[in-house]
Amino acid sequence: MVKGVRRKNQPALMTLTERTTRFEVVIKIPDYRASTCQRLLQKEIDRHPAWFKSITFDNGSEFADMTKIKGCQIYFAHPYSPWERGTNENCNGLLRQFFPKGKSMKDKSKAYVQQATDAINHKYRRILQYHTAEELFKQYISS
Repeated sequence: MVKGVRRKNQPALMTLTERTTRFEVVIKIPDYRASTCQRLLQKEIDRHPAWFKSITFDNGSEFADMTKIKGCQIYFAHPYSPWERGTNENCNGLLRQFFPKGKSMKDKSKAYVQQATDAINHKYRRILQYHTAEELFKQYISS
């Protein structure tokens, strides 16, 4: 979760990072209440069922309803252990270039969120042997 302003009624970004390819799925959510997060994640899983086998969340209250998710195995990291989700934390850091802390995301359009996501997914990265996450993800889902 990438939050601009830390208030439950503020928009935030729910980030899902594919572990092998580092492909990023970013969903702008209107607030980060548990029911909102669960509903919008379920919608994304239903839209792309082949993409999601398992998801690991941290222990934030916004993820309290995730045990209700269907079509995907759900795990929770140990409390205060961000290294258990290091790939996702790194990608959240990349998103901070576009969404600084302390700034509301209310004025950020869905198109802007998609542009930021595309910029990350099209970035050549050393950890991917100078491929992009999108290139590798397309190969991964087609195999």
